[in-house]
Parts: sequence; structure tokens; C-alpha cells
Amino acid sequence: MNQVQLSSLQKQKRNPQPTFLKKNGLTLVFTLLFLLSLVGQFFSGFNEHNNDLEENGQAHISLSKYFTSGHFLQATFENWESEFLQMTLFVVLTIFLYQKGSSESKSVDGPEEVDREPSPKRKDAPWPVRTGGWVLLVYKHSLSIVLALLFLVSFILHFYGSLQDFNEGQLIHGRPEINASSYLSNSKFWFESFQNWQSEFLSVVAIVACSIYLRQKGSPQSKPVDAPHAETGE
Repeated sequence: MNQVQLSSLQKQKRNPQPTFLKKNGLTLVFTLLFLLSLVGQFFSGFNEHNNDLEENGQAHISLSKYFTSGHFLQATFENWESEFLQMTLFVVLTIFLYQKGSSESKSVDGPEEVDREPSPKRKDAPWPVRTGGWVLLVYKHSLSIVLALLFLVSFILHFYGSLQDFNEGQLIHGRPEINASSYLSNSKFWFESFQNWQSEFLSVVAIVACSIYLRQKGSPQSKPVDAPHAETGE
């Protein structure tokens, strides 16, 4: 073994390649937490819904039927809807709105790296950048497009589930069902939406404002601990 190979081997031992778990730990942990929470919501909601049915003299439903019930769909997508609305607006509004001193804002002093026009000559540029045209146009806005579509899908499924749940209650109490167009102006549906939207907007205000003066060592969502309050950006 020559000196170059020996040096390369020693370097690899000192700086081993990160494992799959290390490279994807954040996504994997939050995905696991999401799945555990969803399972917990499903079974607790299943028991709650059957208890409500029993109190109203109705028969219990099965797990499979509960999975497509208005009770489960409404509760699930009501929350997803607000999350994707928050993320869509945050991604879009931070393009041109600023907060001096916040780690969640671009600098107020001028353009940053994320503002530059993509170059196909850049080393290892993604294929849409090299392709150009409409493919690049879509890719330049792909994050906000996908988040907006996820919000729209969640909004529709929330509406569908909420309508189902509302009409189920109507039938139990001997009242007539209503159609989708009538339910669109129903205060119950909009109450479900607004109570989640306001909490998401409040959380954005909290992280934007708190990151001006507060720090968390080691977190990319915080400025360095010794950074001045007026400094903008992570």
C-alpha cells in the first residue's frame, strides 16, 4: 500500500461516511412520531365515536367503517389543511416580506443566494435546471405548488368529512340532511377551519419574533448564540 492510499484510509477512519440513519434522522423521527400520533388518534377517535353512537341509541361501527367515516376524515384533514396552509403562506410570503433580526427571514439589506437565477452550468445542477423551459419554470416554484396542492386536497377532504359527520348527526336527531353547497356556508365547517388556521398563524408569529432575541445552540432554526439581535438569517 502506497503513501497516498494509506493517507486516504486514515482519513476515512477519522471521518467515516455518515450512516443512512444519520443522514435521514430528522425525517425518520418525525415520520415515526406522525404515524404513532395518527394511530393514537384513530383508536381514541374510534372509541369516542362509538361512545357517542351508543349514547344516541345507535349501533357501534367497525374499525374499517370508521376509517372512512366523516368523524375520522374531518378530524384528520382539518388539521392537515391548516398545516399546509401555514407552510404554503410561509414559503410564499418570505419571498418578499422581511423581519429584521429573525432567523426565519431573508436579510433586509439585499438579495441572497436563494434569489439568484438558476444556472445550468452550475456543477451538479438538478436536471430541471439543465432542461430549462417550462420544466425549469415549474421546478422554480415546485415547493409552493406542492404545498398549495396538499392544502387544497386536505381542504376538500376536510369539507367532505365534515359534511358526512354533520349529516350523520342530522339523521341521528331526525333532521334532514343538507347538500354540499348548503354546507359550504355552514358555520360549523368554517369554525373547524378558523380554529386551526389561527393557531398556525400564531405559531409562525411566535417563531419569527422569538428567533430575534432567543437562541438554541445547535439548531438551524436559530441564529448563532453570539449573534447580535439585529442580525437576520440563520
